[in-house]
Amino acid sequence: MAACGCKGIRTCLICEQVGGKAAPAGSTEQVWHDFSYDPSSAQAVRYVDGVQQSFPFTGVFLWDSFISEEEEEELISKMDEDIWRESQSGRRKQDFGPKVNFRKRRVRVGGFCGLPSLSRTLVSRMSRTPLLAAFQPVEQCNLDYSPQRGAAIDPHLDDSWLWGERLVSINLLSDTTMTMSLDEDLCVLNLDGGGVRVAVQLPRRSMLVLYGEARHRWKHAIHRRDVHSRRVCMTFRELSAEFLPGGQQADMGARLLDIASGFQGVPLS
Repeated sequence: MAACGCKGIRTCLICEQVGGKAAPAGSTEQVWHDFSYDPSSAQAVRYVDGVQQSFPFTGVFLWDSFISEEEEEELISKMDEDIWRESQSGRRKQDFGPKVNFRKRRVRVGGFCGLPSLSRTLVSRMSRTPLLAAFQPVEQCNLDYSPQRGAAIDPHLDDSWLWGERLVSINLLSDTTMTMSLDEDLCVLNLDGGGVRVAVQLPRRSMLVLYGEARHRWKHAIHRRDVHSRRVCMTFRELSAEFLPGGQQADMGARLLDIASGFQGVPLS
């Protein structure tokens, strides 16, 4: 049987088809209102009976063609030289970052020896946009999505105790869609109840930044139906205020920043 990293309620095609694990049933009670993100206007848009409905959708920044085809090929080649470890919901992963227990709010260096060398140029390039001028990542997670494994990631909010304001992701090998969701009605629209979903198109080789409401209020997901061929995502996270100068754990933060900026990392086991 092929390796599978699913635990609890998480499933992939391997444990569903080979292991007999049942896929979680979707909620039939939740009503959703679906919109698409328009990056040119920073609006979430839909058409109902030919009439446009829209609302401002803030906290999303897209940089198309952030890397070149040649860079993409080199990045994937170097990643594939390292071990990909099985993860939840059919994903494989490579982690570069501190050892964290989010439930107990504990963090230690562990085996963290920096971000990988292949990311040095990318992090430097990020600073060209004012939004990321002071961005200093201390964690990188590479995720490998395969349609053959039914890979996906469920709607979630990233931690905000350790991780800071901006989440940065680079989308490699294929286009995909990130689904942003809010389980509550929006006062700005007369939607007659229900939740709201916004489809954000992620072109191949683009960079996405989530911040503000898109980071802290809207959940984000990659659904199985939106993974059509192999997709690799490089996600970078910065420290929260608690780990920066003046924060309660500033000393630990300074240590992590120093290690990360050496760019000598190898994937954690």
